[in-house]
Amino acid sequence: MEGIYYVTDENNNKKYVQIDLEKYGEMWSEFCDVLIAESRKDDKKVPLEEVKRMFTSNEL
Repeated sequence: MEGIYYVTDENNNKKYVQIDLEKYGEMWSEFCDVLIAESRKDDKKVPLEEVKRMFTSNEL
């Protein structure tokens, strides 16, 4: 894919990716959102009512 470059290790395993931001810069924020969501998928869930209570009592 043009503008996407993979950096490989000595065994030719893909380790990193370089993205041409001039070409794909508009997509970068969406890509970051997906990475953040994926990294948080196992986080403890807090019910909305509890978040509201914490917010109004300045616990956040």
